Amino acid sequence: MTNIATPTYLQDANQLLSADGFKLTGSWYHGTASGLTDAILEKGLIGSGDAELNKKTKSAMATIGNRYTEQKEPVFLTQSKELAYYWANEKAELRKTRFGSDETPVVFELSLPSELADKVKTDVGAATMLISGNDPYIAYLQALYSDNNIELPELDPANIDRMAYLNLLGMAYCSVDIPAEHIIVLAG
Repeated sequence: MTNIATPTYLQDANQLLSADGFKLTGSWYHGTASGLTDAILEKGLIGSGDAELNKKTKSAMATIGNRYTEQKEPVFLTQSKELAYYWANEKAELRKTRFGSDETPVVFELSLPSELADKVKTDVGAATMLISGNDPYIAYLQALYSDNNIELPELDPANIDRMAYLNLLGMAYCSVDIPAEHIIVLAG
């Protein structure tokens, strides 16, 4: 999905992106599907928080005879509204495929106090994207860099610096849940 029409109010790569990657501003963003908005605004961002999708996955695995143990995943974050919108699109499409819903992408801005900001880590799990050699997100990033007259460097997953996942790829996570009081919905 490299041809995403990001709404103007979420386009920030032109301000954040340099040859060093995406600048950190102290703000964090999370993208998801609109069907999860009310729960997030009420309960906050909870790791592995799509209970409906988790339940469907567990049921499908039981149907084929596999045991499925739900694992608590951290909360995905990025320093760019534009990158969060990419992931919001992905989540909306996934929920559309699984549930037949007509959800739209939603981006949340997080204002984290220092005790939560200290829990944000660079997401080295993104190495699988690099290993595949043909990942849609990496293709999206390459186009975004190119649109800003910057070249995304070749990244070797065996030798990549851990901070490159955050700086160059915009991939971070928070290992603890984020209370609703630190979250707002961005709207155009």
